[in-house]
Amino acid sequence: MENVFDKLRTLQEILSQKIKLEQEIVEIPKVLVTQEEMLSRLKKTFIEKNLEFEKSRETEIELKNLLLDAESMREKAEKNMDLVSTQRECEALEKEIRDAAEKEQQYRKELQKEERILAELAEQIKQNTALIEHQEKELAERKTGIEQEIGEKKNRLKELEDEEQSLIPGLDPEVLFKFERIIRNKMGKGIVAIKGGVCTGCHMVLPVQFTNQVHQGEEIVFCPYCSRILFYEESEEGEENFFDVEDSGSLSDLDDLDEDDYDDDDEEEEKVNVDYEE
Repeated sequence: MENVFDKLRTLQEILSQKIKLEQEIVEIPKVLVTQEEMLSRLKKTFIEKNLEFEKSRETEIELKNLLLDAESMREKAEKNMDLVSTQRECEALEKEIRDAAEKEQQYRKELQKEERILAELAEQIKQNTALIEHQEKELAERKTGIEQEIGEKKNRLKELEDEEQSLIPGLDPEVLFKFERIIRNKMGKGIVAIKGGVCTGCHMVLPVQFTNQVHQGEEIVFCPYCSRILFYEESEEGEENFFDVEDSGSLSDLDDLDEDDYDDDDEEEEKVNVDYEE
């Protein structure tokens, strides 16, 4: 059985690395999500700014035409001043000239405002375009790097799988199945020692009768509390200094453990502190 325990301890390291690599391979592409969302927002802003720019350009053209019409009306009225013969006609033309001049001034102010808006939008579009190009380049480089990183991790994963296959001959398939599930559910720890009558995985005190069963090392034994595989490790002060067999109690349901016991990640493991100096 010692050879089996050695295999399981080695297998534990391999499986822990495998599980970690598998999680990393899944998680690595997720770092691109934020960058892709940012690029999407930049492109949306770019489209919106271009629509604003086109609308502002149409307004600018319209104001220029109105300004030209107002200038033309004023100039025409000023020329007609030489042709009038009555005071009334003169006053009417003067009013026409004033109205046209006021419209000219109004349209010129509005045109200048629209030209400023166009200049600001053009600058924003320019900056937005540069940002998009930068983000696209950075994203492409990041994707290439991630593909390379994932490829390296997959190669390492294949190496670990080969190492795993070299260890599993001679091991009970059911034990292996449970062992891997335990490692996935117990943060990489699937086989732990009993030390001083305590499971070093969940720190629960175990009955001496059960401890002796593990000590004999004749079979694979799972902790009834945390489901990890147990092996015996001698305490520095000797097992007999810690517990009395008569006070230890028993675990009558050890043979009733089923696979559901290995899935319950939400079960809280009660911590028991043992003072080895007393």
